[in-house]
Amino acid sequence: MGRQIKTEENKVKKNKKKKKFHIGRIIFLIIIVVCVIVGIIFAKRLSDLKGNWMAVLLGHNKETVENLETLRILVMGESTGMSDTIIVCSYNPKTQNVSMLSIPRDTYVTNENYKYSAYNKINSLYSGGKTPEKTVQAVNEITGLDINYYILVDTEALIKLVNLIEGVYFDVPIDMNYDDDGQDLHIHLTKGYQKLTGEQVEQVVRFRHNNDGTSYPPDYGDEDYGRMKTQRNIIMEIAKQTIKLKNITEIKNILNIMKEEVKTNVNFNSIIDYVPYAVNVDMSTIKTSQLPGVSENRGGYGWFFYYDENETKKIVDELFNGNSLPE
Repeated sequence: MGRQIKTEENKVKKNKKKKKFHIGRIIFLIIIVVCVIVGIIFAKRLSDLKGNWMAVLLGHNKETVENLETLRILVMGESTGMSDTIIVCSYNPKTQNVSMLSIPRDTYVTNENYKYSAYNKINSLYSGGKTPEKTVQAVNEITGLDINYYILVDTEALIKLVNLIEGVYFDVPIDMNYDDDGQDLHIHLTKGYQKLTGEQVEQVVRFRHNNDGTSYPPDYGDEDYGRMKTQRNIIMEIAKQTIKLKNITEIKNILNIMKEEVKTNVNFNSIIDYVPYAVNVDMSTIKTSQLPGVSENRGGYGWFFYYDENETKKIVDELFNGNSLPE
């Protein structure tokens, strides 16, 4: 009788072990199946998103990019209290088109209190109350665009960013030699491809002409045109070199610089979906130009840049609407 009870107990134990084994195997198989399904979904999304693993990790699918609208931001560089660098930047994530339009700092704008004074120059709009929105409004009126965002970067932020990524390689277009003790501005750089520190990048973006009067060659863009072209080129190089893999570890410090030194109305949570696609932009395809017009001293009131409305419409249409200019 006792032997029979023990036999029954052993059978129960064996059955429990079998059940545990079966349950464990089922759970293992479920995990395997789930992993396979997740892997298939990940691979499918990776295929749909053309290998963009960052987009997949953010939970994107191929519809995500289709729902992203063109992003347009007015980038302003502050120097001596004025926005001396003004560039319209546009990014279309569907086509991967990036366009940049420079606005001369001396562009004439109407002012109800003045007709011809320093306050009629577009770079003065920010200095009067430190309100970037006024500059955005003026640029929208000039270009006919609907720009909602702005980023205001001072020279200190530029210096810190470039030094954080350990410098930026750039082809300095000409020998630059300029000293202005009044502004404590001293520019001394030699022509050629080289690695620049943050302080040297500041010199490049602020350069207009040498003390002896020489400036950029005519085929490059003399004086302000040359300066604006150089500014666009170096911004592209900084962007390209900032997103290199080796600088990903500095993303926290980069964001800290932006938080402390950059003034913007951009909600970074709203544009995070653009990041996986923007990092894959082919920098060589970026279209750049500057506002068309002439610099003139009309009526002896000083030099202003007067933009050409018809040519501006053509340039804007080409850069931002994807239409080619007529031959």
